[in-house]
Amino acid sequence: MSEHGFRTEVAAAIQAPPANRPLARDLLSGALDRPCFVVGRNEDTAALVGRLRLDGVVHDYAEPGAMWNGLPCVPIAALPPGAVVINGSTSISPIAVDQRLRAAGLTAIVSLHDLVCAGEGAVAAPAFVREQQADWRDASAEWSDLFASLEDDASRQTLLDVLRYRLTADVRFMGDYRVRIEEQYFEPFLELKGETFVDAGGFDGDTTEGFCQRDPDYRQVHLFEPSPRNLRAARERLQAFRDIAFHPEALSDAPGTMRFDAEAGSASAVSSGGGQEVPVTTLDLAVAEPVSFIKMDLEGWEMKALAGGARHIGQDRPKLAIAVYHSASDFRDVWRYARSIHPDYKVYLRHYTQGWSETVMFFV
Repeated sequence: MSEHGFRTEVAAAIQAPPANRPLARDLLSGALDRPCFVVGRNEDTAALVGRLRLDGVVHDYAEPGAMWNGLPCVPIAALPPGAVVINGSTSISPIAVDQRLRAAGLTAIVSLHDLVCAGEGAVAAPAFVREQQADWRDASAEWSDLFASLEDDASRQTLLDVLRYRLTADVRFMGDYRVRIEEQYFEPFLELKGETFVDAGGFDGDTTEGFCQRDPDYRQVHLFEPSPRNLRAARERLQAFRDIAFHPEALSDAPGTMRFDAEAGSASAVSSGGGQEVPVTTLDLAVAEPVSFIKMDLEGWEMKALAGGARHIGQDRPKLAIAVYHSASDFRDVWRYARSIHPDYKVYLRHYTQGWSETVMFFV
């Protein structure tokens, strides 16, 4: 597909009619006299409480009597016949949610995209959609340049699909994807062998464990994780593996300290307030030896950490696997920065969910 074709497909996606506008309009007008439930406990579905008449939130694993935002939690099996269900899942598995609902015999399913389009401003688009739309308006030319630079058809298709979804929240663009989070960072084109690996955002050691299993002849691992709880879990998880240096610090573009929400599990991130104060270093200061493979998933702090590793990237030419999904501009910013250091990097893009999260850009 050419750059012109890419732009044409994106424009068509923005203008595409929703799948279920009539039912969405009936919901918004209050004309529908049927039980209505919502899937997804997030800020977008919370905004519907009070705006629509909702009878409950779908939650298969809730304790009996559990409530969410004043709504009772109801398993799919207990939904009444003829119920209308709003699929508010957007981050991980909206397609799988739709399939489970249909397998239970439910067919009156409305998406957030349907409600936003039918409401004509009455229902706000999800935040990730609004952000992506603004970024596309401001930088569509650079998005086209990124598309043209990608190394293979799979990368170009991934960018097109993910961008169309992020611009619309229309799950129809994600029908070919599955949730495969355990596979991210480890694509065949990396050809891992005898690497010195940097795991930036090491969490509980899950990615390092996957790396060590795939590259048993690795030289060294440097795992960075500022959350004490996560780091303890990583040490325990990885005790059977050799040559792992555990760094109890956050990575950024300068040493110091910062506030960090250390108790948010895999979503632990830099915090503008609250959290705890943690030590900060740079990759260039913390690791003296050459590195050959860097993975980063830092909940939006990737650009700062990349800047702190500029010497390693420039001198060592490592393979990079960088999360780019936390904000719309991450795709462009990470791509531009890595290519400014090594214009001949081959760039790949892969996606590991059915929603807006877990997109990784690779530089080889």
